[in-house]
Amino acid sequence: MDIDLILAIAHHLAVFTLVAIFAVEFALIRPGLAAPVVQQLGRIDGVYGAAAGVVIIIGIIRVIFGASGWEYYVGNHMFWGKMAAFLLMGLLTVPPTLAIRRWAKSLAENPSYVPPMGEIAASRRFIHLQAGFLVFILIFAAAMARGYGS
Repeated sequence: MDIDLILAIAHHLAVFTLVAIFAVEFALIRPGLAAPVVQQLGRIDGVYGAAAGVVIIIGIIRVIFGASGWEYYVGNHMFWGKMAAFLLMGLLTVPPTLAIRRWAKSLAENPSYVPPMGEIAASRRFIHLQAGFLVFILIFAAAMARGYGS
């Protein structure tokens, strides 16, 4: 088995893991969050961040050591579109992450704390926007795989 195949497999596994964790957050952040769900969201959000880090690290290794060579990626517009969409998706994770941390802290101070509906709604909007950028990442990745963008 060659290194390019190993890196492609690792990258795809990391990306699918990231998407699965994103889907869990997408499903759990909804009106009526109870204390156990808020605590669970805190752990899930941490794993989400770690998974994003793994995707980035494996992606960088793949760009450097993959069969296409870094020159292919640097000159590919689809690659840069994918990177921009990934960056925007990452930036959109910040407000929900901060909200989840705030809710967990408030819950630790007051066991009967319930996150405000407005904050839940705002976090859901950011998550929906993330889903939109995820679609662009998939489009750019499919285009790259077919040689577009160079």
